Amino acid sequence: MDRNELYAIGDVARRTGLSVSAVRYYADAGVVTPAASTPAGHRLYDVSAIARLELVRTLRELDAGLDEIRRVLAGEATLHELAATHLALLERQEARLRSRRAVLSAILRQDSTAEQVTLMHKLVGLSDEERDRLIDEFWTEVSAGWEPPERMVEWWRAARPELPDHPTAAQLEAWIELAELVRDTEVRQAVRRELHEACTTGAGPLMTSSPMLDTLEAGAAIGRPVMDAACEQVPPDSPRGREIADQWIGWLTGIFATPDSPGIPDTPEFRIQAADHMLRGAEWDRTPPEGPFDRYMELVSTVNDVPPERFPFEWLAAALRASAVPAS
Repeated sequence: MDRNELYAIGDVARRTGLSVSAVRYYADAGVVTPAASTPAGHRLYDVSAIARLELVRTLRELDAGLDEIRRVLAGEATLHELAATHLALLERQEARLRSRRAVLSAILRQDSTAEQVTLMHKLVGLSDEERDRLIDEFWTEVSAGWEPPERMVEWWRAARPELPDHPTAAQLEAWIELAELVRDTEVRQAVRRELHEACTTGAGPLMTSSPMLDTLEAGAAIGRPVMDAACEQVPPDSPRGREIADQWIGWLTGIFATPDSPGIPDTPEFRIQAADHMLRGAEWDRTPPEGPFDRYMELVSTVNDVPPERFPFEWLAAALRASAVPAS
């Protein structure tokens, strides 16, 4: 376009993609005025006015108001400031839409009543402090009436949902289900019974004793190389696989060691037996969670967007079995 040429309103409309009535409206509103007029009163626009109209169209498509646009064109506000304001507005709108989507999805999934819908809407809007308080109340009631090992309680309480500032719809849906779960009196009683039985019957007292928990924590550290090797697809029968198998067996044989007993002897037969136990562990790990405690942990993982790491039982079983054969 010629910078010195003046264009009729019809040409301006075609060049900017605006309607003729919109160009007139912006002129009458004092947003972009014509550069001149013909003797007959027809409006004429120069290149600068056309450029401003193109900017106006873009900003209007981004939902900017006329007052905001006037301030930008007059140099009273920058495009950066306008963009920052509207981005913050859009983020708030997106958050509200995600919340509504989560509630609507839950309604469809549960065939909810009006009272439940109101509750779900309230749960989505809880603050960080209110969510923490709800989880703390849950674990306080689960731990009431018996004396679970203090370290176990610390582990349970550490697994808590942390909803991000901009959660996805899936995270919000998981939080709604989790919040409803921990508020349910019957669920709290079921989790208390489940954990009480696990800690106080059968091998529970031994497995939750302080020395055993120390040993299990050490086992977690030894388990990390197993997971890394499986992730890196290290051959189980390689020198590194044998080294990891030896570390695992060294930990395993010492679990029940006492000052009077060296523990379980390390034999090829024991390594084969340990490998078989790993394969049974793999089958157990593939079993869908059934109890409310398992569901609690699953939902926490979804809310936190941290998928639980699967222990590579099969890889360790293969490494243990390979290590039962003397190295050549």
